[in-house]
Amino acid sequence: MPPDVFFGGLGLDRADVLRAQPERIAELATRPDARQLQWAEGLPLLDSEGRLNWGDLQDPQVFLGLDGDSPRFSSLPRVDAGRSAFGLLADLNDKDAPLFACALSLANWHSRHPHCSVCGHASDIVRGGWSRRCPDCGAEHFPRSDPVVIMLAEHDGRLLLGRQPHYPPDRYSALAGFVEPGENIEAAVAREISEEAGIAVTDVRYIASQPWPFPSTLMIGCQAHALSDELTIDFTELEDARWFTRDEVAAALARVENPPFLPPPRHAIARTLLEHWLAA
Repeated sequence: MPPDVFFGGLGLDRADVLRAQPERIAELATRPDARQLQWAEGLPLLDSEGRLNWGDLQDPQVFLGLDGDSPRFSSLPRVDAGRSAFGLLADLNDKDAPLFACALSLANWHSRHPHCSVCGHASDIVRGGWSRRCPDCGAEHFPRSDPVVIMLAEHDGRLLLGRQPHYPPDRYSALAGFVEPGENIEAAVAREISEEAGIAVTDVRYIASQPWPFPSTLMIGCQAHALSDELTIDFTELEDARWFTRDEVAAALARVENPPFLPPPRHAIARTLLEHWLAA
C-alpha cells in the first residue's frame, strides 16, 4: 500500500449523487444538524485543537458532503492560498486535513473563475458548488487540479535533493515540476530531473500522491534510478543540489543536533517520500 500522506484520505462522504439534485441539497440546508465551515482572513478557521470550526448556516454556497448523516456546507470567501496559509499547517489536525484541502481549493477556484472561459459571460454556481455553468453559451466548467511530479532520484544508495532560494536555511527537498501537455508521469519525472540536475534516470516508480491546495495541484510522488551522479545544476531553478547518504537522511529526519540538512515539514509529500525511502 502507498504510504499515508498529509491531506490524503477520504474526509467527508462527498455524496456526489446529491449534487445533481438542487432540491435535495436545499432540503439538507434546512436540517438542524446542518453546519457551515467557518472562515477567518481567507482561510478555514481552526479551533484550539487544530480541528475545523463549524457554525450555523449563513451563506451555504457549497455542499461539501455528509459527516455521517449530517450535512456540511461552506461559503465561498476570497481565499488566502499563499504562503501565509502555511502557518496553519503546523496546527491542522491530520483528520481534518483532507477537508481543509478540499474547501480551500474549491473556494480558490471559484474566486479565480467567475466567468465562462468560452464566451466570457459571468457563470453561475451549480451542482452544489462543484461546477459553474454559463447561462449564455451553456458551457459547464469544473474545478481543476494541476498534476505535478515530485521525485527522489537514487544512485548507489544516495538520494538527490535540491534547494530553492525561498527555502529556509539548510532545507533540501525532492525535485518537482508540472506535468506538461502531452506528457505522461514517467516522461515528466525524467524531463524535470534532466532539466534541473542534468542527469538521466530510469525505472520511474509511483509511490504516493497528495492533493496540495496552494492553490490546487495533485502532487504525484515518484522514485527513479539515476544513471550517473554527475550533476549539472540549472541555477535558474535551484540554488543547490546534492547527494545525501542514507545515514545523512536518517539523521536529518531524526532532527539530531547539527543535522546534515533541514528536511521538508511533515505536511509535505517530500517528507513522506524521504521516510518511505529510508524505511525500504
